[in-house]
Amino acid sequence: MRKSRAKIRLVLPDPKFGDTTVTRFVNNLMYQGKKTTAFEVFYAAIDRVAEKTKEDGLETWKKALSNVSPSVEVKSRRVGGATFQIPTEVRPSRKMSVGMKWLILYARKRNGKSMVEKLADEIISAAKEEGAAYKKKEDTHRMAEANKAFAHFKF
Repeated sequence: MRKSRAKIRLVLPDPKFGDTTVTRFVNNLMYQGKKTTAFEVFYAAIDRVAEKTKEDGLETWKKALSNVSPSVEVKSRRVGGATFQIPTEVRPSRKMSVGMKWLILYARKRNGKSMVEKLADEIISAAKEEGAAYKKKEDTHRMAEANKAFAHFKF
């Protein structure tokens, strides 16, 4: 029998905006427990976004995050010796988590001077529905659409 689900831990709101999603994002951004550095990078990136777009940086970030969060994904399932990619709905908490991880991953892969610039550029491009993180979401949706025929094998 499987173990019970892990309890969801409470995340404290961040000091500047008082938002728990910002803290979640910073926790994903952080390396080797350097949370203060991660907060500095995030806040500087938000300021750079606001500077470049002439809009509220936090709102642009939230828009970018919602743009890169997938609503469906494919999961592998073995049925009678064959492995099928089965499209499944993504639950809201995972949707947010995957979106954050993609934004950070593709920001790190970008060419740029510092992480602040790379993150700011990825946020701006994701808010405009372009960039690598948005493309990843589109590819995931396309894959789910292509494998719609196997949806009846759902778990």
